[in-house]
Amino acid sequence: QVQLVESGGGLVQAGGSLRLSCAASGRTSTSYAMGWFRQAPGKEREFVAGISWSGGSTDYADSVKGRFTIARDNAKNTGFLRMNSLKPEDTAVYYCAARYSAYGVRVRQYDYWGQGTQVTVSS
Repeated sequence: QVQLVESGGGLVQAGGSLRLSCAASGRTSTSYAMGWFRQAPGKEREFVAGISWSGGSTDYADSVKGRFTIARDNAKNTGFLRMNSLKPEDTAVYYCAARYSAYGVRVRQYDYWGQGTQVTVSS
């Protein structure tokens, strides 16, 4: 199993930036894909970005393409989500997820989840 802990959320003005981190522990020697999801109040959890074990393959939701960048540092067992040009509609709890397979874009494809970190973007 892998345990995940997110950090880096907070309150930012529209147009600002944040970088979220996801620290992994446990069975990190086995290749695992990582994903970032978000959930706004009253809405379903949605895919934001995904990255392969090597980092060579990434994918983004259309709503964040060109503004968000996913990355990882396997030596430090940490994943990152750089968020630029933030909008009020980006406000949500952001979750890091992992699976011992290729990354996916659906919530049900991931087996391990962090506790989430709140991102609030003010207008």
